[in-house]
Amino acid sequence: MIRRISTKFLLAVLAAVIVPFLGFAIFVDTQMAGRLSKDVVLYSLKGLAADLAVRIDRDVEEFNTNTALLAADPGSYLALDERQRELAGELENDSLDVRRLMRDTQVDQFNNWVLAKRDYDLLLLVSADGQFVISNTVGRSGLGLSEDVLLALGSRDYSHEVWFEAARVGQPFRLDQHESELLPPRHDGSAHPENFHIGFSAPVYWPVDPEHPERSRQFLGAIFVLVNWSRIQQEVESPVLSSYFQGLVGPDEFPSAYGWVWASDADTILAHRDPSLYGASISSPGRVNLPEMVAAARASDWGLYPEYDFQGRRKNAAFKHTRPASEGGFGWVVGVGIDNDDIFRGVRELRTLLFQATLVVLLVSIVWTMVVARRTTAPIVELREHVMKVGAGDLEAHNRVTSADELGELGRELNRMTDELREAREKLVKAEKEAAWREMARQVAHDIKNPLTPIQVSAELCKRAHDEKSPEFDRIFERTIEITLRQVAHLRDVASDFHALTGVRKGSFERVHVGKLAGEVLDLNRAWALERRIELEFERDGGEVLADVAALRRVLQNLVSNAFEAMPDGGKLHVRVWSSAERVEVELRDSGVGIPPEVQARLFEPYFTTRSTGTGLGLAIARRVIEDLGGQIEITNATPGPGAVVHLWLPLAPKA
Repeated sequence: MIRRISTKFLLAVLAAVIVPFLGFAIFVDTQMAGRLSKDVVLYSLKGLAADLAVRIDRDVEEFNTNTALLAADPGSYLALDERQRELAGELENDSLDVRRLMRDTQVDQFNNWVLAKRDYDLLLLVSADGQFVISNTVGRSGLGLSEDVLLALGSRDYSHEVWFEAARVGQPFRLDQHESELLPPRHDGSAHPENFHIGFSAPVYWPVDPEHPERSRQFLGAIFVLVNWSRIQQEVESPVLSSYFQGLVGPDEFPSAYGWVWASDADTILAHRDPSLYGASISSPGRVNLPEMVAAARASDWGLYPEYDFQGRRKNAAFKHTRPASEGGFGWVVGVGIDNDDIFRGVRELRTLLFQATLVVLLVSIVWTMVVARRTTAPIVELREHVMKVGAGDLEAHNRVTSADELGELGRELNRMTDELREAREKLVKAEKEAAWREMARQVAHDIKNPLTPIQVSAELCKRAHDEKSPEFDRIFERTIEITLRQVAHLRDVASDFHALTGVRKGSFERVHVGKLAGEVLDLNRAWALERRIELEFERDGGEVLADVAALRRVLQNLVSNAFEAMPDGGKLHVRVWSSAERVEVELRDSGVGIPPEVQARLFEPYFTTRSTGTGLGLAIARRVIEDLGGQIEITNATPGPGAVVHLWLPLAPKA
């Protein structure tokens, strides 16, 4: 295609139009995208990462403050004091209702706190010895906690919990993201934000009492709060992140920007829009495998990640560390990222506009070039079609010459050459036909002359004996009749061979079991094999084919006869018939003298034979019969030798 003149014209015009367009598109990509769009987006990402870190720090500070307020609430230390007095036996039995009322009041306060804040799953008050005092009995959805959960909370020993040990020494404590053992998961199966919590604890003391200063720092117990992780997940999925970049995409599209939270080690995912990534390592080989981002987050408190690929998309992102543990935070690393496809959306739209404007010019150029090329190359195409017709053997074809230029002269010369080729071919065909008829006549005359000679000699001898009234006349007459009949039979075989070679006769096809037919042929030749000291081996399986039984039997008989002739001093003939999924195969392997290389190439030529008897048509007829049945025949030397192998294939007959 590319060598055609019309194609070269078209490519030249396309190059003249596309090359400037591509140059301008590259300029737009490298200059505008690099200096304008990308710089603005990267600056915005840093601002959004800082804003997300501030919001999360504010949330954590809120949880710290609320935990401290719960620890300082009078109801908490009254409930703990009542618990201590009950254990010490200082309370009378008649105050049981009062104690129950105080405890129920504090439980109601916890429940109201859970329902009002909507972020807390558990408010737990534990005594100074680490034993359960009270907790909320409803969840933030408004449904009550199950009896099994409340029973487990009430029977648990909290004295060895890390948050309780911190409270015992007067320190508040924050428990990083985890799946709590205190509450059952809200969602089964895959990771879900509501299955995770962060914990906050604070010690509970007697309030400052100037009249009893010895009691002011008395440790009464601890308050422990479980905050549902969905609060942090909501910050990560805040619509503020995506709406900030709405201008980069269409009004009905959603930007790809989203946030995430990593642990303080900068290598573990805590929050992500895909919860299945919870707990995944960023630097280790796996679903993320971005060690360069971990290195960047560890090297700086605030900045940009190196450009990276994630889930098959090229991205840019910024990060910011939250408050460390020493300042009341968790030291998380928050990040905000966006796909490069969104960053360069405006550039692509500009490129599309440029392409649409250029497309009109390009189409006009293509149409005009095709018109010019067609008018220029039409005579050449006609000449090519003329040459192809001549090459296919149509020497009657003539090229229509309509111009007087060089192409017209070439067309006239081709017409003249075609006429000369047609005349030469007619002469050649005539000569070949005459040669073929002469060869056929010579062979027929030769094959008929050989039997006629003994017939003539025998007839003349019989006539002389009759004229001379020889006493041997009867014996000579019988011998003459015998010779005549035998030679007439030979003439009939010669005629039959020539007729079969023409392929004119179409036998009646019927279903033939090849293995059975081969066995019959071998049985007919067993006496001959015994006479020549030839051992016959036969493996019969085979299947049925559609064939002329007489023709196929003659093929097998001819192949067996050839094998016998190749073993004048005796030997072994192994015949095997088997079938596969689509065909029947026959193999005849003899231990004779084999096939010389100069003979093997001419085995199937008519009239070719290495024997002193026969017409030389046997293998030619065999191949014609096999090929007419849709099969193949092959004759090779045996490896390892000695001998030859005949292998033929026939298609299986369709199932009845």
